[in-house]
Amino acid sequence: MREIVFKMERPGLVSVGQEVEVSESVTPFNVNYMIEPAVAMSGLFKLNDRLKADHGIVKHIEENERGYYVTVEFEEEEK
Repeated sequence: MREIVFKMERPGLVSVGQEVEVSESVTPFNVNYMIEPAVAMSGLFKLNDRLKADHGIVKHIEENERGYYVTVEFEEEEK
């Protein structure tokens, strides 16, 4: 299992327990992920730490003064 936190700009776009699809955006040095359709974006990861799954389950949604944060859990095979 692997968890990734995504930043979401407004509430109600996803719900806990929902299966979401993510897309990958690659730069020469980093990669980041977006919950589709353009719901929330992850931070940057090194290329050798890429996600192996393209679907995950929303486990937690948190609101604080900086916005909404969505934790998504992904099933990945062990390296």
